[in-house]
Amino acid sequence: MTVRPMVPADVPAVLGMVRELAAYEKAEHEAAMTEQQLHGALFGETPALFGHVAEAVDGAVAGFAVWFLNFSTWRGTHGIHLEDLYVRPEHRGCGFGRELLRTLAAVCVSRGYSRLEWSVLDWNTPSIEFYRAVGAGPMDGWTVFRLTDDALPRFAADRR
Repeated sequence: MTVRPMVPADVPAVLGMVRELAAYEKAEHEAAMTEQQLHGALFGETPALFGHVAEAVDGAVAGFAVWFLNFSTWRGTHGIHLEDLYVRPEHRGCGFGRELLRTLAAVCVSRGYSRLEWSVLDWNTPSIEFYRAVGAGPMDGWTVFRLTDDALPRFAADRR
């Protein structure tokens, strides 16, 4: 198994896995990203999205992690927000997810970042158990809020 930074040739495989992840999370209708959008976010003039892939022995892309930087005003350092971590079903239980997550932890340590964080759906028990097994804990007392779809432009235009 190899974990390495994404390259442009990985975009089609990663996009396919994004669609698989959306189906798993019962949100397939929300997965509208195109190859061009993913390529631009990862490899455009000023990329703000980063990614790694896990390769099986045969060179097939078995999983991926996409992430971006956040910042802690309390700690005064950047951190990584893991947007998505996914391993194809036939490769689960072989250490790919753990190695992807460990790689991001190593990026944090080497760059002096103070945290690696992500969100998980409350019903996703297998992922929650995996994350607890590697030493991660939930942020009790915090709720994620999001402005999206019609609410985002409506609020942006509401100048009172």
